[in-house]
Order: sequence, then C-alpha cells, then structure tokens
Amino acid sequence: MAQIQIKLVKSVIDRPERQKRTVQALGLGKMGSTKSVENTPQVAGMIKAVQHLLEVTEL
Repeated sequence: MAQIQIKLVKSVIDRPERQKRTVQALGLGKMGSTKSVENTPQVAGMIKAVQHLLEVTEL
C-alpha cells in the first residue's frame, strides 16, 4: 500500500465527539501535527469522515 501524510489543519474544538475520536485514532493531537500512514481502506474511511479538518498528501 502507498504511504500518505495527513496533517490536522483545523481544530477539533466544537466538533462532535465522534470526529474528535476519529482524529485521535489517526494519531493526530494538536493542530499542525502530521503523521505518515499506510493508505488502507480503514484509514481511507477515517480520513473521509474528517476530511474537512485534514490536509492529505501522497508520499
């Protein structure tokens, strides 16, 4: 699988608890934090659920 880099660009404050937990499950904490992950169907679904908070780039 290909690697993708995700970056949290918007705050999770005032977001539903489900979105906060999805961002946390992706390994992102504070705004501006980045993480490289494998592009699996599970991760792709999590990214799609909170895509309005993230910036995604392929490596």
